[in-house]
Amino acid sequence: MEAGSGRHPVGLIVTDDLRRSRLTVFLRLLLAIPHFVLLYLWGIAVAVSVLCSWLVALFAGRVPAGLHDFGAAYLRYSTRVSAYVLLLADPYPPFSSAGSYPVDARVDPAAPQSRLSVLFRLLLAIPAGLLVYVFRTVNTVLAVFGWFYALALGSMNRGLRDVRAWMLRYEVQTYAYVLLLTGRYPSLGGAPTA
Repeated sequence: MEAGSGRHPVGLIVTDDLRRSRLTVFLRLLLAIPHFVLLYLWGIAVAVSVLCSWLVALFAGRVPAGLHDFGAAYLRYSTRVSAYVLLLADPYPPFSSAGSYPVDARVDPAAPQSRLSVLFRLLLAIPAGLLVYVFRTVNTVLAVFGWFYALALGSMNRGLRDVRAWMLRYEVQTYAYVLLLTGRYPSLGGAPTA
């Protein structure tokens, strides 16, 4: 584990310009349906890869680079879709994790992890998972307010976007912890875009 280092191995990069297309805001959930289907199918493969990663990390003390990269690609893609659906970003997300997007996950390369924390990862993640549930609920409620705001003004409020990005960042760090992409526990500290 990297308990002492300053920068978390998983972060959220926000380069969004706050402008929103009223038409795509109005149709946002409908437009996201193909992404939901891909996330579901990709998620099945990720579940299998996490089981393999868990077994390997128990013995080797680290997740193999290929499995780590596969999980990181899924996390980046799901972060982009979440940002799009929650109105944190405006452009339609690509059907991959390649390239850049206005709200994107940053995942450091695979690093050694404590075998003991890997063994009990799901149990250790319960408190963070409960907070993620609360954050996602609040983020969804605020997205409804943001939907009306963006429809009326054609933009998103910076303060509202930043608070919601901060909550999404914690969610992304929690999922990275569960997916064995990092041994570092999610952090509430830091800027929403760090």
